[in-house]
Amino acid sequence: MKKMFRKTGFAVTAGMISLAVLFAACRKNNESQSVPVSGLMAYNLAPDKYQASFSLSGNLLTYAPLAYSNYTGYYLNVYPGPRTVEAFDQSGNIAATPFTFEANKYYSAFLLGANGSYQNVVVHDDIDTLTAPNGVAYIRYVNAVPDSSKPAVTVLSGGTTVVNSQAGFGSVSGFIPIAPGDIVFTASNEGSINASRTITLESKKVYTILIQGLPGQTDPDRSVQVRFITNGMVTP
Repeated sequence: MKKMFRKTGFAVTAGMISLAVLFAACRKNNESQSVPVSGLMAYNLAPDKYQASFSLSGNLLTYAPLAYSNYTGYYLNVYPGPRTVEAFDQSGNIAATPFTFEANKYYSAFLLGANGSYQNVVVHDDIDTLTAPNGVAYIRYVNAVPDSSKPAVTVLSGGTTVVNSQAGFGSVSGFIPIAPGDIVFTASNEGSINASRTITLESKKVYTILIQGLPGQTDPDRSVQVRFITNGMVTP
């Protein structure tokens, strides 16, 4: 699994990085010894937290705060084992979540919530186990809209419905194989959540689709909308 980290529709961009580069920074001078690490990507999806920083058991993960809707851009090296994922800003701690990281695996941490109620959702990204028969692409989706409803999520590919499910707040789907090309992704509760976007999937690439924003928000940057990032690319 080749990790290609770039942003789509976000302010921050990052270049390419390979597994060898990802883990080389954690190697000791003695090449016969290596320190096992995990990879962690963090996102600030709390629409009323204009900036948020992340740490692991008190050790900074992001040296610069992440603006709302931004993420780290790539998987950062972290030591495996039981850690506490903490999100904070100038006012203090926002959310803290205990989690056990396994060596040589990849994870995402999403800061979610609004109006004084926040949580970190940490999930295992099994992207290194994916295969791409016939050049399929993969998507997963995250519902980061703080609302009690469970909007319907549909994905149309080639005029055919390939996903038709519900996604409650804080839910993160698994990676779903879909033929490359244009898809229409829609999230709707037939009320306060109604967002749709056409996304062009490229062969063998892996995407995370973000349903984010605040219901009823008039600020276009914080209204309910669909955005996406590219996590990487499947390689032999």
